[in-house]
Amino acid sequence: MKKLSLTAQIGIALLLAVLAGILLHNQADFVNTYIKPIGIIFLNLLKFIVVPLVLFSIMAGILSMNDISKVGKLGFRALLYFMGTTLFAVTLGLVVPSLLKGFLPLIRIDTGTAAENIEVPHQSVMDQLVNMFPSNVITPVSSMAMMQVIVIALFFGIAMVHVGEKGEMARKVTLSFNDVVCKILEYIMALAPIGVFCMLTPVVVENGPAVLGSYAALLGLAYLCFVIHAGVVYSSTVGLLGGISPLKFFKEMQPAMLFAFSSDSSVATLPYTMQCTEKMGVNKDIGRFVLSLGATINMDGVAIYLGVASVFMANCCGIDLTISQYLAIAFASTVASIGTPGIPGGSLALMAMVFASASIPVECVAVAAGIDRIIDMGRTVMSVTGDASCAVVMQRMVGKKL
Repeated sequence: MKKLSLTAQIGIALLLAVLAGILLHNQADFVNTYIKPIGIIFLNLLKFIVVPLVLFSIMAGILSMNDISKVGKLGFRALLYFMGTTLFAVTLGLVVPSLLKGFLPLIRIDTGTAAENIEVPHQSVMDQLVNMFPSNVITPVSSMAMMQVIVIALFFGIAMVHVGEKGEMARKVTLSFNDVVCKILEYIMALAPIGVFCMLTPVVVENGPAVLGSYAALLGLAYLCFVIHAGVVYSSTVGLLGGISPLKFFKEMQPAMLFAFSSDSSVATLPYTMQCTEKMGVNKDIGRFVLSLGATINMDGVAIYLGVASVFMANCCGIDLTISQYLAIAFASTVASIGTPGIPGGSLALMAMVFASASIPVECVAVAAGIDRIIDMGRTVMSVTGDASCAVVMQRMVGKKL
């Protein structure tokens, strides 16, 4: 097993969980007594790392924007472009599954609490806004109030950028802690195959082989949103703002998109993406800056899937999301997509954060983990394509001025 990648191990764990669930369909007590607790241990470790992961990864992401000041208008406009496409992405990820939720096969998830007994706070938009801002630093961290943790990270990250050289020590400490937290997450994710098996087996025992239909529905929803986002947003922006035919854009981007799909890494795809954008007339310096920045903070595919998974899993738990919960998911997904760590399984930890922000049981993360790798391939393609579309648009908008 050590010779297999984490992805292959999780895939095997998924297949074994389905097989074990079918074979042990009459042994629910045994499964819940001896198998499910091991999965809960994995989930507890995941919960333990969520707060420090979000806190330091977001601050590190903000610090990486420090080079924006060197390019002025290019950095500012690229940032606006990324923010605009991400907002559209998370909106799409919430709207499409909400419209189709009555037609989807769902997984019945036992979260240990009856869905009707889950207390969902009914707050106004202004109450939700007020509660985003913490009155101290300790309480949000200890109580996993993720919205407030995000706000804390934003304030500290922006302040470290603004103070310049005086904040160099804080900058080094933050980046160092971010590396340490990411390493701890790697340790935890090494247990992911065991955790996925032990959490999915009880689900299959309860639902039977029908669970495969639910996975197909979740997978289809995610890729449907990916196609819509690429076809509407990227096609319109490169055509209207970049002055390039969408057909030409996607044709020239094929090598990078295929490599991104197979490698599952937007950073590893950077050389291919730069070559593709240069063929479309993007200046090498503009391409390097925009594509490097985008590989760090532009994750439209992550934003889409966090919205899709949140609505889908809420339906599985019998939770009718309120407006305030939709807003919480939208905000958390937008910020989480910026802070997604570039390591295998990083999106699963941020998914736990998004679920927690909307009172969706964190146990649902283990269910979604079964097909995360297949969806992550599409997420990477979306990120790479979005970065390239921004480079094309920036070339036309500010290329001559620079």
